[in-house]
Amino acid sequence: MPRYCLALDLVDDPASIAAYEDHHKQVWPEILESIRSSGITEMEIYRTGNRLVMVMETTPEFSFSDKAQADASNAIVQKWEALMSQFQKPLPWAQPGQKWLLMDPVFRLTEAGHSS
Repeated sequence: MPRYCLALDLVDDPASIAAYEDHHKQVWPEILESIRSSGITEMEIYRTGNRLVMVMETTPEFSFSDKAQADASNAIVQKWEALMSQFQKPLPWAQPGQKWLLMDPVFRLTEAGHSS
């Protein structure tokens, strides 16, 4: 299964970070359905300081552009995104309008050389 890592920052404020985490303890059912129906089979979000890293496992058919198109036409997803946007801050190198940025893999143990 394909795996993707994405990064995003949060507003660097303890109360804002706590509120963001609280919302993710009770993600709306419609959001969970939107994630699953797009071909995302697992999603985890990790935080250090105000930096977030999302790890996604998907079906081979998953498409970021198809997910974006479906999200754009889903009023509930748009409401969730607007709510989350108040806590999120784009990475310094993000283009205007970009939130989560795809990360490039740097190392994979399974592809590393074997020592003798």
